[in-house]
Amino acid sequence: MAKVEAVEIRPGNLLEWDKRVWRVLKSYHVHVGGRGGAFMQVEMKDIEAGTKTNQRFRTEDKVERAYVDAREMQYLYQDGDSYIFMDKENYEQLSLPAEFLEGQTGYLLPNADVQINFYNGRPIGVEIPPSVILTVVDTEPGIKKSTATTSFKPAKMETGITVQVPPFINKGERIKVDTNEGKYMERA
Repeated sequence: MAKVEAVEIRPGNLLEWDKRVWRVLKSYHVHVGGRGGAFMQVEMKDIEAGTKTNQRFRTEDKVERAYVDAREMQYLYQDGDSYIFMDKENYEQLSLPAEFLEGQTGYLLPNADVQINFYNGRPIGVEIPPSVILTVVDTEPGIKKSTATTSFKPAKMETGITVQVPPFINKGERIKVDTNEGKYMERA
């Protein structure tokens, strides 16, 4: 078993905590002024029972990563409420329900490579790349010479999610999006 520092915890990670295996749904770095120090607020789901919990870890805490069988797979398509993946080694297909991907479906494009983790022979988590390139399909018209502003506007991506983007981004442009926080990073 490998230990990771709390600041390295990302959504999709699998942790062994409190004698159970948990899938990380969300993780936030929180800095409290003064002597409070910084900590990670982590929302996790028990892979066996399906219960959720919020846990705080100090940034210097070390947390046990669960030993899993990680397989490289390719996302193929969506079929109703199921997402179909293909194992890149043996070409077997795997169907996962939408609730299994909790919040990650907006970052999946056909033929995208992902890592699916298996624990005791069953899928327990999907790790997507830290960033993806998506195309803007709908947003307000851009404002010329507005590169110095700090305001943002909503933009709908090809996968259906909405990302806050700078005013100079227009419909049809490709942007890089942080999959951990769902934020605009840069033009692609």
